[in-house]
Amino acid sequence: MKKSFYSILALAMIVCLVFSGCAPAGGTGDAAATGGASSYSGIIILVVMIAVFYFMLIRPENKKKKAAEEMRKNLSVGDKITTIGGMVGKVVEVNGDLITFETGEDRVRIQVTKWAISTNNIDKSGDQQSK
Repeated sequence: MKKSFYSILALAMIVCLVFSGCAPAGGTGDAAATGGASSYSGIIILVVMIAVFYFMLIRPENKKKKAAEEMRKNLSVGDKITTIGGMVGKVVEVNGDLITFETGEDRVRIQVTKWAISTNNIDKSGDQQSK
């Protein structure tokens, strides 16, 4: 996430600098007068672009992280989970940072840390009906 953000930010800065620094070379005093206004407009464009990147990239990512953290914090016995590796199972034990879950009919138990849980599809008896 950070690499893509910094590359987009660098590209935005380059675009702002290119468009704000395109005053005509040489000329009269009018070019000097427009150069001052051009530098302010370049700064304004840069601030607006940073604000847009914040609201389109950083803020949604922080919301996703908080939602995932809350989901992992609220895991309980009986929840149907999927790990980041793609394993699916039913939670049988929660001990602090460790989750033990069973996979499939053979009742194999696997223990993982909470950060390895990708999704939580609550599957308690009576909550979801199979079609």
